[in-house]
Amino acid sequence: MQRRTFIQSTLTTAAGLALPWREPMAVLDRIAPHRQRDVIAVTGDGKDVTLTSDALADLAARLRGRLLLANDDGYDDARRILNPSFDKRPALIVQATGVADIRTAVDFARTNQGLLLAVKCGGHSLSGKSTCDRGMQLDLSHFRSVRVDPSARMAWVTGGSLLGAVDHEAMAHGLVTPLGTVSHTGVGGLVTGGGFGRLARRYGLSVDNLVAVDVVTADGQLRHASADENPDLFWGVRGGGGNFGVVTSFDFRLHPMQREVVAGRIMFPIARARDVLSLYADYAPEAPDELHLDCGVMLPPRGADGMAGFGICYSGPAGGADRALAPLRRLGTPLTDQVRTMDYVALQRSGDVDDPRAQGSYTKSGFVAEMRPELVTAIVEGLAGHPARSTQLFFQQGGGAIGRVAADATAFPQRDVQANMLCFVGWRHGDDATEHVRWIQRYWTGLEPYTHGFYVNDLEVDHSTAAVQANYRQNHDRLVAVKNRYDPANLFRLNANVRPSV
Repeated sequence: MQRRTFIQSTLTTAAGLALPWREPMAVLDRIAPHRQRDVIAVTGDGKDVTLTSDALADLAARLRGRLLLANDDGYDDARRILNPSFDKRPALIVQATGVADIRTAVDFARTNQGLLLAVKCGGHSLSGKSTCDRGMQLDLSHFRSVRVDPSARMAWVTGGSLLGAVDHEAMAHGLVTPLGTVSHTGVGGLVTGGGFGRLARRYGLSVDNLVAVDVVTADGQLRHASADENPDLFWGVRGGGGNFGVVTSFDFRLHPMQREVVAGRIMFPIARARDVLSLYADYAPEAPDELHLDCGVMLPPRGADGMAGFGICYSGPAGGADRALAPLRRLGTPLTDQVRTMDYVALQRSGDVDDPRAQGSYTKSGFVAEMRPELVTAIVEGLAGHPARSTQLFFQQGGGAIGRVAADATAFPQRDVQANMLCFVGWRHGDDATEHVRWIQRYWTGLEPYTHGFYVNDLEVDHSTAAVQANYRQNHDRLVAVKNRYDPANLFRLNANVRPSV
């Protein structure tokens, strides 16, 4: 039998050598379109660069994933992000399926005069930084997997994964790590910016639960970073956003937690907004760590009645929920009370449908260290004359375990914040946004004096370099040193950009 196999193998090899060499059809199919035309792209510095058809064909041949150019099937779906206001058209899109593809894409961007490079994971960027015009978009949506070791209480998550997959896999073992509040949020963007969520006051920010990461830096090298290996890179990735490369793997510490939580909304008529906000100002800083308490004011479109109230997730012992919620009950009979026992993974998915970033929107945001009575007054009185479209303001709670980490332990410095305040207006895609944007900018002028810094994941379109520098506080100079080492040419600039000094 072995002899027969050997003879058949030999004859097959000889026959192959006798024929002219031909590229596999799958490769030909993938690269043929890119041999037909050059593409004019743009560098990070705004200069035009010609990507020849031969160079694009070579890139496609070296990828396991797809290379998409304008008019290719799948191009329009790949380039879009959640907020349709950012209708940008990259010169090329690389849909990476693994680390090798990511390294190839980064090398191509760097060696072609530093192409403008956008990295897309979940597409939630409020300022449109996960896409670009005429540059390269690196699409990680085909690079998703989560592996959990329940005995070690660890999760290994690839760079394109969504937080809902982490919740699903970890909670199957009665384990969690603190992530965000919308299940289709990309882990990469969320975590590198800090990572607020429903469990952050109990277990810390997402960055506080990272044990190690793998990063493809601007030189195309894959680097492992932890407290013991490349510790400067590990420090910078935890709060420095996408400034230092593409994180291809996250190693998360997991925590045991029961699957059922007490969660939901308690909403009051808009006329009670001052009472709701004042109670939040007094109670939120003193609430138990197991209670995640958001507070918001919502003004729906088309003349519907507004509301003010709370978003709740209590993850502690079941018997403690009534005690934790008692101060809220003292406000009297609410308009709606949806608080109930529910599955934590289901709660994490509950905001997916009504995520306001699925429509055209404009956002202003800032951290609040102390929610003063003057801020409450500015919020309530400033809402008069809001536009016809949906307007919302809400607070994402800080404190608890978040504040028990030193400001310089990670790149995320705002450990003293009581809340992240976000104010945004939404409109139907295709409508003229001018009125809405102008209104919220005027409204924000009355609120901004009570803020200090901002959450880099909520980066605004019209941010300044000075604002980014001030936002990182005492950590900025150290971040510049990390940037100088790993990205001295600023290839990764579509973020809350830390500019290199070299």
